[in-house]
Amino acid sequence: MGQTVLDGVTLGYQGLWGRRRELCGVRLQVHALEGRHVDAPLLLRSLHDAWSEHNPSLLLRPTSAGLLHGLLLALQPESPWLEVQADWCEDADIVAAARGAAQRGAGLIWHGPGGHTGPNSDDALFAHRLLSLDSAQALGALHCARTGIEGSPVQSGQIYEHMPSRALAEHALDQRGVWALAGWPCDDVLLEHRHLQVQPGHPIVERLLRAIDQDQSLEVIEHLLCEDPLLAYRFLSHANSGRLGLRQSVESLHHGLMMIGYSALRRWLQEQQPHASLDRNLRPLMQSMVLRARLMAHLLGASDEADLQREIYLCGLFSQLDLLLDEPLGQALQRLPLSDRIHQACVEGCGPYHPFLSLARRLEGQAGPALLQDCIDHGMQLSDVHLALLRTLTSITIAASARLPR
Repeated sequence: MGQTVLDGVTLGYQGLWGRRRELCGVRLQVHALEGRHVDAPLLLRSLHDAWSEHNPSLLLRPTSAGLLHGLLLALQPESPWLEVQADWCEDADIVAAARGAAQRGAGLIWHGPGGHTGPNSDDALFAHRLLSLDSAQALGALHCARTGIEGSPVQSGQIYEHMPSRALAEHALDQRGVWALAGWPCDDVLLEHRHLQVQPGHPIVERLLRAIDQDQSLEVIEHLLCEDPLLAYRFLSHANSGRLGLRQSVESLHHGLMMIGYSALRRWLQEQQPHASLDRNLRPLMQSMVLRARLMAHLLGASDEADLQREIYLCGLFSQLDLLLDEPLGQALQRLPLSDRIHQACVEGCGPYHPFLSLARRLEGQAGPALLQDCIDHGMQLSDVHLALLRTLTSITIAASARLPR
């Protein structure tokens, strides 16, 4: 992908979570930098070439009317989905460009403010709507969820953002058949676990046991273990607990797996199995933590030192452990003989890994012009950061049936 088109914008991503509580789409904010030209056709073509039909659906969210207009003029049937904000639909040029894009078979999504249910006219322009509930609608939806009566304001098949609670998320996805939620009510989900310790996910424990039974390679086992930050943390705690009689500290998952072997790992996983969590609503939080870890590894770039790649991945994976353990992050990390570089980045906000963690956090949402300043401060090229983000997102594969229908 050409550097020029990636240097003219800043990107930020948000997960779209489907009924299985897995990533089914990515909402990519596109902000045009002041004084820089954005080649809209090249940007769309580049994103299309980077994506595949096996990746999550891609929704573009331009932050200015001018950028939206340029993208609408260039939009093709194979292009990513494009959000059109409701207030910009009052612009005659944008409406004309949107009509032309829709006639070409491009995918448009109407994005309205809280409480609005969608456009009253030109419905044919928009295949889907991205909505949010106002306070009255949220109360009405909760009443419908609890009583089972009809009349919920939540529209089936659409996308919703700003769902504040677990109950509303469950109502939207499980009862109303919403396609996806933009963002996830992590705080409210974790609130329900405040008196019960969060446990590693049951599906990952099961997959690891099957992989051991199938005599899968050490790399496969390590990859699976890296898919659950809490299980990875507990494994390192176990490896360093003294129960195994190891004579040296274990600083990495790879080292720990080599030291204890498959038989001991199987016994330990079987101990975790009865207590493992079946709460699907924890999955988006866990997967978001894994995404950050992958992004940091891609930001580091290709390295001949595999241990360095593993270490920075672990830094990203453990950077939000305080949310799961309900204790200060520094206290949790000090229990493990981790590299000082991990502690510096996650707790002190300094050290060689801090730039990668800082950029990964910035990319999680509305990056805007601040991303460019972060790149300048950390001595990194904006285009390289964007390429790392795209490589991370395109490493995710989903079933074709989970994608947003055209």
